[in-house]
Amino acid sequence: MSTYEREPTNATPPVIEAVELRKRFGKVVAVDGLSFSVAAGSVLGVLGPNGAGKTTTVKLLTTLLPIDGGRAKVAGHDVATDPSAVRASIGLAGQSAAVDDKLSVRQNLDLFGRLYHLPGPRRAKRVAELIERFGMEAYTDRLAETLSGGERRRLDLVVALIAEPPAIFLDEPTTGLDPHGRAVIWDEIRAIRDAGAAVVLTTQYREEADQLADRIIIIDRGSVVAEGTSRELKTRLGRDVLEVSLEDAAQLSAARSAITSLTAVAVDERTLHVAVADTAQSLVTLRRLDEARIALADFQLRRPTLDDVFIEITGRPTGTDPEAPKEVAA
Repeated sequence: MSTYEREPTNATPPVIEAVELRKRFGKVVAVDGLSFSVAAGSVLGVLGPNGAGKTTTVKLLTTLLPIDGGRAKVAGHDVATDPSAVRASIGLAGQSAAVDDKLSVRQNLDLFGRLYHLPGPRRAKRVAELIERFGMEAYTDRLAETLSGGERRRLDLVVALIAEPPAIFLDEPTTGLDPHGRAVIWDEIRAIRDAGAAVVLTTQYREEADQLADRIIIIDRGSVVAEGTSRELKTRLGRDVLEVSLEDAAQLSAARSAITSLTAVAVDERTLHVAVADTAQSLVTLRRLDEARIALADFQLRRPTLDDVFIEITGRPTGTDPEAPKEVAA
C-alpha cells in the first residue's frame, strides 16, 4: 500500500510538530517561539510577508539549520537528535529549484531516488509514475536548464515526492508563476494532501492559503500573530472593508487624519483599507473624505480577506515588509 493512502485516524500524533521554536542570527531574532502541529492528510498554511521567518522555520524543521531553542518532531523523529531519520521522512521543495541543471528531468528523478536509497526496480517504477502523473512526458529527456519557470517548479515538487514521504515542506512553491502554472501546482498540492501526507505550505499569497490550507498560522517577525481556519480568521475581523484609492498619493496622510476614529491602514501610497461596521459607516467615511477635499480615484465595499486580517493585526499588507529583517540564507 502506498504511504500516501489514507488509513483510519484514531487520535494519532501529528506528523509534524514544533514547540516554541527559536532561531537567532546574531542580534536578529528570525523565529521567536513558534508552535504548531500538522496531522496526516492536512495542509498547514504559513502566511506572512517577506522576512517574517517562514523560510527559516522550514529550514529548522528540515534540519538545514540548527535549532537554538524549543523542540520539533517530524514523523516521530526528533529534529535535533535524529536528523538523518528526519531527512529520510521528508520531501522539500524550496523557493528555487534544487535540481541539477545539467541533468534531464528523468535523470534528476532517478538521482533523487538514489539519494533516498530506493531499490532499482522500485525507483524506475516510481519515476515513470511521477512523469505520467505530472504530465511531464513531453520534456522528460530535456535538461533542467532548458525548462520554463513553471516546468522547473513542477520538477522541484516532483523530486520532493519521489520517496512518498509522510511529511512535505513546500516553501513558496508558486512564487513567480503565472495564474495557470499556479493552478497546476495547487491541484497537485491538493492531491498530495488527499493522499495522506502532512504538508507545510509557506506563502505570501493569501488566496493560496485560502484555497489550500486546512489551518493557517499568520506569522510576523518570527512570531505567530493569529491562527485558525480561513473562515475563523476572517470572522475574527468581524467587519467589512472599505477600500479607498486616492487620485493623489500626497493626500494619503490627510486622508488618514480625516478618518482618525476608524481603523484605516495604508496598503500602498494611494490606497487605504478601512474597517467598517456597515454601509452607513462607509457613507460616513466617504463624506468625511469629501469634506476634507480628498480626491478619490475609486472605492469599493467588500467582505474581508486574509490580507485584511493580516493588515488589521500588523498594520501592513502580506506582500512585502521593507522594514523587517531579511531572512538569512544558510
